[in-house]
Parts: sequence; structure tokens; C-alpha cells
Amino acid sequence: MGYDFSADEIFEMAKQIEVNGAAFYRKAAAKVTGKAEQEFLKTLASMEDQHEKTFADMQADLKKEDQENLIFDPQGEAVLYLQAMADTKIFFKKEEPGKEMKDILSSAIKSEQDSIVFYLGMKELVSGAAGKQRVEDIIKEEMSHIRLLANKLSSIA
Repeated sequence: MGYDFSADEIFEMAKQIEVNGAAFYRKAAAKVTGKAEQEFLKTLASMEDQHEKTFADMQADLKKEDQENLIFDPQGEAVLYLQAMADTKIFFKKEEPGKEMKDILSSAIKSEQDSIVFYLGMKELVSGAAGKQRVEDIIKEEMSHIRLLANKLSSIA
């Protein structure tokens, strides 16, 4: 079974990942007791909101040819990859956050890493420099989250 995949579809998934991330951070902020921890988590939620907006803007900027299907996959490898990723938490609402900041940060780092793995795989499925660059931009955004989360985790560990 052949399948065509487009940069436009990647952005739809990216936006949903960011929506899920923002919801996770807001729920976590409601569970922790420290004011500084709550503000940090609310800031992360706002960053996820901004990433969603960034991805929506990037999606809107796609040229018509970039929105069309970009790669032919006669072996169905793209479909198998998507099914494998769909079986992970990346496409679903994130787990309920715990009450401890260390657990929240560890879970968030894992989710950001999962997002990067997804985007790296998707980057290989998109042809054309414009589509690949847009996916690379998403990866860089997620990497910046990991750095921020890891710094916070190391400060409380």
C-alpha cells in the first residue's frame, strides 16, 4: 500500500503535540504547591502555546506545492512508522502529572525527547528543502525545551 506524506500533515501533528504539552504543564501547575514552581510550569505552558502558534504560522506559510503530498512510499514504511508513533503517548494526552516537581520535569523531558524522535523520523519522509527546514525548526524548538527542563531539574535534584 502506497502512502504520500506532506509537510502540512506534520504541522497538524506538531500543533496537537504542543496543545497536549500546554495542557500537561497547566495541570501540573495546579498540583504543585510552590508559587515559583507554579509560575515556572505556567511559563512552560505559555511556551507550548507559542510553539503551537509558531507551527501554525509556519504551516500557513507553506507554499502550495509544500502542502501537497511530497513523498511516495510504495512499501508503506511511513504508515508503519506513524502507527508505531501513534502507539506511544506522543499523540495522546500526556499522562496526568504528579505532584512532585522532579517527577513532572522528568516526565516532561521524556515527552520532549519523544517529540524530537518523531520529528527526526518525519523529516526523512518530507522531500524538498523547504519542508525539511521547517521540520528542522520544530526540532530546534523542542531541543530548547529540553535544555530548559534539564537545567531546572538539575537545580532541584
